[in-house]
Amino acid sequence: MRLDKFLKVSRIIKRRSVAKEIADKGRILVNDKPAKSSTNVAVGDELTIHFGNKTLVAKVEDIRDTTKKDEAKDLYTIVEETTKSIDEQ
Repeated sequence: MRLDKFLKVSRIIKRRSVAKEIADKGRILVNDKPAKSSTNVAVGDELTIHFGNKTLVAKVEDIRDTTKKDEAKDLYTIVEETTKSIDEQ
């Protein structure tokens, strides 16, 4: 499944167009490699997403074309979530 679609279906990012924009700016890594929005994501992949002062590391647990809101969290596991303070930037 495409990276931008996975981020939308899993509700990590609410809109696919926003997911595409973030990925194409080089702010998402898949298994520690820069990824574009068209990069294929598979079960077991680790996603590192940088939004603003926040970094989220998530592991892909399942892939589905559609999900209900309460099922979306089953698609990934949060490995690490960090926030940089203004002093660290």
